Amino acid sequence: MASIKKLSTGWSARISWRENDVLKQKYKANFKTQREARKWATDLENKLAHGIMVSPKNIIFSDYFHEWFKTYKESKLASQTINRYKIVERVIQNFFGRQKIQKIKRRDYQHFINEYGSTHAKDTVRKTNSIIRACVKSAILDEIIFKDFTDGITVTFDKTKNVDVEYLNLSEIQSLIQLNADKRNIHFTSRYMILTAIYSGARLGEIQALTWKDINANWKTININKAWNYHQGGGFKETKNESSKRIVRVNKQLIDWLLELKQNGSDMVFMNQFNRIPSSNAVNKTLKQSLKELGFNKHNFHFHSLRHSHVAYMLSQGADIYSISKRLGHSDLATTTRSYEYLLAEYKARQDDKFEQYLDLMQSCCNEPSSKAVK
Repeated sequence: MASIKKLSTGWSARISWRENDVLKQKYKANFKTQREARKWATDLENKLAHGIMVSPKNIIFSDYFHEWFKTYKESKLASQTINRYKIVERVIQNFFGRQKIQKIKRRDYQHFINEYGSTHAKDTVRKTNSIIRACVKSAILDEIIFKDFTDGITVTFDKTKNVDVEYLNLSEIQSLIQLNADKRNIHFTSRYMILTAIYSGARLGEIQALTWKDINANWKTININKAWNYHQGGGFKETKNESSKRIVRVNKQLIDWLLELKQNGSDMVFMNQFNRIPSSNAVNKTLKQSLKELGFNKHNFHFHSLRHSHVAYMLSQGADIYSISKRLGHSDLATTTRSYEYLLAEYKARQDDKFEQYLDLMQSCCNEPSSKAVK
């Protein structure tokens, strides 16, 4: 129950609640207005109702993570991402045990990252650290802790665990296109989905969710505005984030192939003869068969690798990274550079050669430089 009082120095607020039959209170003063004091109390009571504001001095880190996940994250996440959060919760439990969140120091967290990173790949450590950092920042907003013990941490990892996603070079892409174009069948739409991924760089769920309203044959564009919930049996869902909603320009050849599927009589572009959208397993099976037929030895290649191949091809043709980022639907340029840093390293090496040529051209328009230095 909130208690708001007028003081000589302003307004104060106090909330009270019971925890294990013990009365707990939280108090704050020096609010300038009654409205500010009441808002502070109301916000804390709402958090208390959701299980967040338990005794501020006795919150176990893993318990807070669990409540934070349930309150702020679970309802917004796909099942695959939910599983990742649950794994992170177990990781916290295993390392920190019953340690209180208020007792964790920056040094403790660096020890955790060092230990966890010693047996995990860079991407795994980075994602785990990102999730925990979001939780810790929430704890600061909840006024449970006052310093971010994850700030300035060095992410360490086991380099031997890193696996670069494989991608196809230009001749391999052309062979894969030719094979799937030659074997396309309107009743089995997986090959059309593979071709769409190659030409658009779109994610699997985005391709599965396409309707004919999303295809503009005149402008040769694909409007990506939703995704397919293939992890939970199908149905539309929101895109990965707001920036994922985008219009992707393709070419006439892909549009012509897609228009063949209108004969199936469905509002969904890739509905097959079984009145289903091909699943992740189905399209990956077709993709693996295609690679085998072509004699491509790609151990870690799957449908999402077509997106990587799209990026690799665009970079090889000189497309700038900003345009590629927008085409992929990334929220910012940092996401693109982080996701494709191994490709960008190759791209940078090629660009360095061009930069040398650019510098030579600057000099070519001038007279032979003097051997005497200007004093």
